[in-house]
Amino acid sequence: MTNTASTPPTQTAVRYEPAAVEAKWQRRWQEDDLYKAEDAVPGKENWYALTMFPYPSGDVHIGHWFAYTPADAHARFMRMQGYNVMHPQGFDSFGLPAENAAISRGADPREWTVANMDNMRRQFKLMGASYDWNRELATCEPDYYRWNQYFFLKFYEKGIAYRKNGAANWCPQDQTTLANEQVKDGACERCGTTVVRREMPQWFFRITDYADELLEMDSIDWPEKIKVMQRNWIGRSTGVTIGFDVSEYMPDGESDKIETFTTRIDTVYGVTFVVLAPEHPLVSKLTQPQQQGEVDAYIENAARQSEIERTSTEREKTGVHTGAYATNPLNGEKVPVLVGDYVLATYGTGAVMGVPAHDERDFVFAKKFGLPIRVVVAPEGWSGEELAEAYIAPGTQVNSAEFDGLPSAEGKERIADKIESNGWGERTITYHLRDWLISRQRYWGTPIPIIYCDDCGTVPVPEQDLPVILPDNVEFTPTGQSPLTLDEEFVNVPCPDCGRPAKRETDTMDTFVDSSWYHLRFTSPGLMEEPFDSEKVRQWVPVHQYMGGAEHAVMHLLYSRFFNKALRDIGMVEFDEPYTRLFNQGTMTKDHMKISKRANPLNPEPIIERFGTDTLRCYLMFLGPWDQGGDWSDQAINGISRWLQRVWDLALRESPSGSDTDADRQIERASHALTGRVIGDMQQFKFNTTIAALMEFTNELSRSRETGNTSREAWTSAIERLLLHLAPLAPHVAEELWEQTGHRYSIHQQSTPGWEEAKAAADTETIVVQVNGKVREQLQLPAGVAQDTAVSAALASEKVQRYTDGAEILKQIFVPGRLINLVVKPGK
Repeated sequence: MTNTASTPPTQTAVRYEPAAVEAKWQRRWQEDDLYKAEDAVPGKENWYALTMFPYPSGDVHIGHWFAYTPADAHARFMRMQGYNVMHPQGFDSFGLPAENAAISRGADPREWTVANMDNMRRQFKLMGASYDWNRELATCEPDYYRWNQYFFLKFYEKGIAYRKNGAANWCPQDQTTLANEQVKDGACERCGTTVVRREMPQWFFRITDYADELLEMDSIDWPEKIKVMQRNWIGRSTGVTIGFDVSEYMPDGESDKIETFTTRIDTVYGVTFVVLAPEHPLVSKLTQPQQQGEVDAYIENAARQSEIERTSTEREKTGVHTGAYATNPLNGEKVPVLVGDYVLATYGTGAVMGVPAHDERDFVFAKKFGLPIRVVVAPEGWSGEELAEAYIAPGTQVNSAEFDGLPSAEGKERIADKIESNGWGERTITYHLRDWLISRQRYWGTPIPIIYCDDCGTVPVPEQDLPVILPDNVEFTPTGQSPLTLDEEFVNVPCPDCGRPAKRETDTMDTFVDSSWYHLRFTSPGLMEEPFDSEKVRQWVPVHQYMGGAEHAVMHLLYSRFFNKALRDIGMVEFDEPYTRLFNQGTMTKDHMKISKRANPLNPEPIIERFGTDTLRCYLMFLGPWDQGGDWSDQAINGISRWLQRVWDLALRESPSGSDTDADRQIERASHALTGRVIGDMQQFKFNTTIAALMEFTNELSRSRETGNTSREAWTSAIERLLLHLAPLAPHVAEELWEQTGHRYSIHQQSTPGWEEAKAAADTETIVVQVNGKVREQLQLPAGVAQDTAVSAALASEKVQRYTDGAEILKQIFVPGRLINLVVKPGK
């Protein structure tokens, strides 16, 4: 199988000392650059194994270990499966925490971030992870974020990037915008002032142009729950947009309509009110003088609420009357126009039609405000009585003019036809997904490469002037206002087109831009002339295996898919999806609460000092299925420590020197069965059952050694197999034992052992014997025994004969490899 030991292990094994062993091999691997990935290796296929890179917030905690060490074990396993593996690591190093540290502690954001990266890099190396550190990248470095700016300019050229007014959190006291994370219970976390929503110019990416393509996920091997979350977030809806006339309120005889979208056009005859978002442009035109004060107060209050708060299904709908009425084009009925904060100007048309008889929340709203409730889709057996609750299922059209009596499904189509033929509206497809707002009024991020000139307007920074460098040594004020707005040297620049005085954009990019393409940069991180080498991208990407948390389903993962498609459309990549396979780990908890730096920390370094890295790695992988997570136990880790000590002892004690061929056959069978299990489980990220199989094999070896009947050759082969399967999970102890048993360095450059199903098959099998359904015997019979032979053996058993002697055997039930059931009739 491999190069065998040249020197027999000693009779008394030296005790396993993890600290010394792990320090030795971590140093050796680093010196030898063992995990450096070549772009091509003859005879090997490339395998790109990537784990979502971390934000350098300080220390690596156990939650990080739970995400990264199993992912590393899988990458190591694929390397031993014969692949040329690239497993890089870097830092998602722009973000708000660095800014908060600057404001609260006077730290320089760059120095704070770099210090954290240094610390986390040291801690990652303690993991014994097989990262190719030659490919390390940090998104806060100009040689990375210049390409964010380059992509922005390309997107701007293609119309994918654009600027329009968008809502932002605004602190009136500090006179600054706030990130969502800086708003606590509706107030500024720094000064406590109530935060309002304020419209201001911001930059967007047109992700909605890709909505339909983003719904297509058949080509990617991702968990179904992630696909469902993305489909729901994109939220494709088919319906009708219809206009309610409000021309009588328009000045100088203008014509205008309130456009609404509905998926239930079959209920349009039941509309008894229309609701506008507080930000809707028609609110100011439609509000009547007697309602102005009430509407203004309502809008001011709505500006203090986040969109999440406004649209919560647990929150009661509120609204105020504008004093105006809109005309339903189908029946000519005038219905009141209200303003309601549960309607968002950024979603759909910013207006909704209220059909209380057929919408649960509209029903409650209408009851509260005394609005009519008209049934237009009747349940079976309905005879005109008032509804106790909204009826939302299909039914029969009633109170719907010429459509009365139609099934509502048919009514939906016929009513839509009438609306389109009269020019009152049209069939429409809408999406819950909104364009990606990338503007952040923060300092620690990628500067947006735009200049504003009074004469030339919006001017892109010329590509040759990239990167627009984020200035260092900036001054942070207690208000949290971005230092970029106060840095005159940064802001005031000549216009690239006319040379006259102009001003830079002071917004920075959402940090999700950084992580939307980093997998491409890992293929050629030192490249200065381009964001990535196209040929190397072809060799490595799409990423073969992506690993990380499910919490990123509708942000990072969706944005990365969009970004890839946008890059494809501007000719920079040739494939549609960035990540071929995705596996999501579960959540690591302590005392059944999520482990986090602030709320529930668990520092791995004291655990490493006591038990060693390999013990911690294996414990985290043995907790349970990786995708389900687990709860930390101080006691349970002791069992893993004892097991690794047993492996150490078995590998280093003197080999047995028996000559029993049956004993050799038994250990050969167990060896091949082990490999079959391990390969299958490791391919499916079932680390816990892989370790369970290794533990069972360890027990088998212990029993074999106690008998002393196994030959030296069979024993040595079994120990080699144990170490090779242990190597991805506990890389340090496996490497040390590989060396001490006389093998060439390194075990991590060896292949997974082969196996044969025939050799893994048992020579015997246990057959349970029942008489009239009750277990009476268990027989050890040759594997694959025929029914006649098995029944004969059962009838020959004294335990069975007690219940069959003198009885009539009515029926024999035989389940191969498992069971015989004899149905008997007792004798007289």
